[in-house]
Amino acid sequence: MKDILAFLTELSCNNNREWFNEHKDWYVRCQKQFELFTVQWLERLVEIDPEMKALTPKDCMWRIYRDVRFSHDKRPFKEWFGVFPAVKGGKKSDRGGYYVHLQPGRCMFAGGMWCPNKDLLHALRREILANCDEVEDIFANPLTNKYFQDFDTDQMLKKVPQGFPAEFEHADWLKRKAYTFSIALTDEQVCAPDFLDLVTELCQAGKPINDFLNYTFEEYGEFPDRR
Repeated sequence: MKDILAFLTELSCNNNREWFNEHKDWYVRCQKQFELFTVQWLERLVEIDPEMKALTPKDCMWRIYRDVRFSHDKRPFKEWFGVFPAVKGGKKSDRGGYYVHLQPGRCMFAGGMWCPNKDLLHALRREILANCDEVEDIFANPLTNKYFQDFDTDQMLKKVPQGFPAEFEHADWLKRKAYTFSIALTDEQVCAPDFLDLVTELCQAGKPINDFLNYTFEEYGEFPDRR
């Protein structure tokens, strides 16, 4: 991973096609290293969640090339490597999954559902309201709590949405617009020999959260479309 972070550091200072083309061999080498990591990670994930068995690295890895057609930011390349294994579609899946983000000084592991559609979001809030004890137990689990004590708070409404009780004990859970969980990783952790072991443990810690979210995904068709 050290070579990948070094490449990304240089790319962030030289994000143009000329530099990239001159260093294409370096990128290809890093991309192959990241693909190998993804293969090894998917092998571990299948042991945790057999439904991941059909996934391939191509299903989960993001391309480095940016679509700049409708963006004010015309940098042609992403300055990070990312991979998102999730059941039934990998990075294209709407289900809760796991995410590894490599970016010098900003590496992270994350999981859950990012900004689900309104219908699914309403269903998730209903499930949390009806089963808050189960969610409390998930976050109280020793392995989960070691890394994730709550859902992320970066995507939240200011008030409890209409139709839900403002006096609910966990009203903040109902304000979420995304149900994700994450932990920052140091560059040293990412480059350590046991990084794959750490990522595997983080998946084990996050799986009960994803199981709860994905159960709702499988059932949310029972709820009316609220858009």
